[in-house]
Amino acid sequence: MATSGNVRRGERRPAASAAVARVSVDVPLPYHLDFPFDYRIPAECDADAKPGVRVRVRFRGKLTDGFLLERVEHTEVADKIKYIERVVSPEVVLTPEIHGLARAVADRYVGSLANVLRLAIPPRHARAEARPADDPVPPPQRPAADGWQRYTRGPAYLDALAGGRSANAVWQALPGEDWPARLAEVAATVAAAGKGVVIVVPDYRDVNRVFAACQKLMDGVVALSADLGPGERYKRWLSVLRGTVRVVVGTKAATFAPVADPGLFVVWDDGDSGHAEQLAPYPHVRDVLVQRAHMAGASLLVAAFARTAEAQLLVDTGWAPEIVASREQLRAVAPRVTAIGETDTQLARDEAARTARLPAIAFDAARDALKAGRPVLVQVPRRGYVPALACANCRVRAQCRKCAGPLSLPGGSDNGAPRPAECRWCGAVEVMFRCTACGSRRLRAVVVGSKRTAEELGRAFPGIVVRTSGAGEVLAEVPDAPALVVATPGAEPHAVGGYGAALLLDGWAILGRADLRATEEALRLWMTAAGMVVSGAQGGRVVVTAESSLPTVQALVRWDPVWHANLELSGRTELGFPPAVRMATIDGVPDAVAAVLDELRLPATGEILGPVPLGEDKERALVRASRAEGRALAEAVAAAVRVRTARKDPDPVRVRMDPLELL
Repeated sequence: MATSGNVRRGERRPAASAAVARVSVDVPLPYHLDFPFDYRIPAECDADAKPGVRVRVRFRGKLTDGFLLERVEHTEVADKIKYIERVVSPEVVLTPEIHGLARAVADRYVGSLANVLRLAIPPRHARAEARPADDPVPPPQRPAADGWQRYTRGPAYLDALAGGRSANAVWQALPGEDWPARLAEVAATVAAAGKGVVIVVPDYRDVNRVFAACQKLMDGVVALSADLGPGERYKRWLSVLRGTVRVVVGTKAATFAPVADPGLFVVWDDGDSGHAEQLAPYPHVRDVLVQRAHMAGASLLVAAFARTAEAQLLVDTGWAPEIVASREQLRAVAPRVTAIGETDTQLARDEAARTARLPAIAFDAARDALKAGRPVLVQVPRRGYVPALACANCRVRAQCRKCAGPLSLPGGSDNGAPRPAECRWCGAVEVMFRCTACGSRRLRAVVVGSKRTAEELGRAFPGIVVRTSGAGEVLAEVPDAPALVVATPGAEPHAVGGYGAALLLDGWAILGRADLRATEEALRLWMTAAGMVVSGAQGGRVVVTAESSLPTVQALVRWDPVWHANLELSGRTELGFPPAVRMATIDGVPDAVAAVLDELRLPATGEILGPVPLGEDKERALVRASRAEGRALAEAVAAAVRVRTARKDPDPVRVRMDPLELL
């Protein structure tokens, strides 16, 4: 680019070469403006203006943050382009790998690059950048990893990773498995070959366990999670970027961690809702890591006690062979699982068991485990006291007279008297309940919450410690001592030495959800809890209160998640639901949804279902296409949204690709 020989004092001059910067501005842009903007690079910023640095630019009259994506010689913009105001820091925080991945994720999920970069790169903290980089940690020694000998293909998989070969796999962990130790062995094997590793787990408790297991085998490990303070998170993230550490353990915030020369990506319990991002464009950890492993030529390990239909699809297509143990190995370590229905006639005859509303077999299993000196896990699918009430006479749901919301008992007392029922929607207190169907004034519990269950168990097992875990009081670990641990699904604490028994209550409440993934989620929650119980040879028992004839219950009793995942995948294939197809949901007011559907130019296999009402004057339309035309579907939806935003239509729509919930 030519420069004038007569430059006035104070006038900015462009850099001598490649003086045009392509910048991704960090603002919520309309979808039709999701592209880089051109800015001129001033001579004083020439040295620091490298691709990947943060910059400040003036956009729509305001100073805005952005990332410098690339430098070019010329611009195709007709108007005079503005100068970059300044380079915020010479630190290259957006690597080419992460930039390419972010663009691919944005395209797959019909989102903008800026929104994905917000998920990938944490906010800057100058003090952390000012610290000099530490020396890289030398590779560790390859561990023995004897625990993988129990699995078919386990040793061969580790050999492939040690040899630097790309090796994808779906690992089915045995019940009672010390899975953090197994993942640490895999990570150390890859790190010993000089490669980087990213392990993504659902929550901070899992992060702590896997991080501790990794530290026992090697140095150069860092933990990343959203609950860290912004300064500490950025400092650790910089240590990854600068190549100081080789192994990253974290929650979904670590999915885009910029490890150098990545060799392996791991996702544990991919069915957990914690792996689904709640911010646009709503990517899922498993799918992002599949994309990242493919683009980086690295390996992917999908691991869990249970198996999702998505993981089964990876196996069926041959993209990721399965690593499973033999049935002989399974029988040696699995607890004894019993299923029993939930009718009142199946409650124990003794008064203590009736007080706790436990079937006799569950009461006996808990009592035997406590006598053996082990804790007992009680999984309750609702938190609170009595979170759902119904008429005791006709079983019609109890509703608030003001807003028709569900009534519940909050627990506790006022001046010694039990607190009355209250509405879960508007908070109105109901002291004079009368059933609208039969006129009865009596209430009964539809689902008993964790706090009420803890009270009942305390009366049924006098002298035994009762602990609760759920909502804002999640326990990380319980000691190897007699105790009753009442937990909501996903909040089960790790038990040192394992639980002696697990009682999985109110199974119908989990199975009966109106959701495409209800049965898959039920089995995942049950297996996660049952996987913490000691083996049947050690007296381990699992009792699930659900009908034994149901396929999901049978999969738990036989400990056969692969069979259940095949059932799920074949059922969804027959019905045309994910992951057998690619699908998008389009939510908004009726006129906005109709406008998007009018602009859709679907591929050959494309199909529109709905729209159907969502409530609050909103509708949802489902759009699907074959997996082979999944990219074409995403492009079609993106094009329709782009036309609408270019017209500046006022009513917003929300698009989600491959959502976890369809109803």
